[in-house]
Amino acid sequence: MQNIVVYGAGGHAKAVIDAIEKAGLYHIAGLLDGFKTAGTFVYGYEILGDESWLASNAESISSGIVAVGDNWSRSRIAAAIISINPAFTFITAVHPASSIAKGASIGEGTVVMAGAVINSDTRIGDHCVLYPNTSVDHDCTVGSFVTFAPKAATGGNVNIGNYSVISLGANIIHGRTIGENTVIGAGSTVLSDIGSHAIAYGTPARFVRKREPGERYL
Repeated sequence: MQNIVVYGAGGHAKAVIDAIEKAGLYHIAGLLDGFKTAGTFVYGYEILGDESWLASNAESISSGIVAVGDNWSRSRIAAAIISINPAFTFITAVHPASSIAKGASIGEGTVVMAGAVINSDTRIGDHCVLYPNTSVDHDCTVGSFVTFAPKAATGGNVNIGNYSVISLGANIIHGRTIGENTVIGAGSTVLSDIGSHAIAYGTPARFVRKREPGERYL
């Protein structure tokens, strides 16, 4: 079984660890986290240090996943890891209680949690998060570093740009496009296209204000 590291030791990381353990494809050698004390433990896994730990251990471990909830933070950490070890590979973590249909594809570093559904011929990009009971219907295209919060759902043929967030219980009807770096608020219903760098919410969802690149949503 391949040894991996998980970057992160907070609540989101615990959910990612559960998906990895349930899938049974990888052995978690330890956790990396710049805000936790090295030598302490989370769920029985030792915190080894921050990403700089990889520089002196590249020969033994060169695979893992970034388990940080915020999209922009996840992207910065992934880039830092690659700058330290260009040969590092990111795994996907797919909970066995999820449903992945024929023809669907999932990018590296992406997490699919229990109860999530990815339907036929949908493409999910790199380093995305699909929380429990999310549903992405057929023939959708989802960019990289995108988050679907619990119970978020789309119809078919939906396109979602990089770094966007579909919040708790939000719904997007068939054939709509969400731009990049856009947040759809909790409980919203998207009936028309929403552009990039926006925060939109309501039923129907409407543009509320501009969202800056790198702005946190958590």
